[in-house]
Amino acid sequence: MAQDSEQEGRLTRVSAFVFLHTEHAVYAALGLLLAGTAILALIDATGLLFGAIRHLGGSGELLKIVDSLLFLLMLVEILHTVRVSMRSGRLTCEPFLIVGLIASIRRVLVITLQSSEVMHAPMTAEREALFRASMIELGVLSGLILTMVISIFLLHRARDDNEVAGKE
Repeated sequence: MAQDSEQEGRLTRVSAFVFLHTEHAVYAALGLLLAGTAILALIDATGLLFGAIRHLGGSGELLKIVDSLLFLLMLVEILHTVRVSMRSGRLTCEPFLIVGLIASIRRVLVITLQSSEVMHAPMTAEREALFRASMIELGVLSGLILTMVISIFLLHRARDDNEVAGKE
């Protein structure tokens, strides 16, 4: 009977070892893919910036640059979350709230630019419906952004050490 218990304990240790290393391997592969994607996004954003400088681009080009940079910021934040998860073995929610906040801000910028373009053109029934839908979406996004900011604030305040999530 003691031998069965010892064998079950050894099996548990071996399976925990295999699962832990498998998890780390998946995290490492995910980190490499995210890093590669982030580098490509940085190269793309740099190309967009130089193209806008050459042609003295308008608001459409500037929005593409800002959108690309915010996407890059989201990738870096997710990469940071993967790194922290590998080191600590814990998954924290604050980095995901930050990514959601950045994504919401990206969408607000896109909607704002699209709405300003709609306002400069003659108003038709279709444009008016698009404008109303955009305003509703902006309202929902504003509430979502406020909720995420409050959540980040409360998470930071509730933490004992008053450190930012993931700081080693």
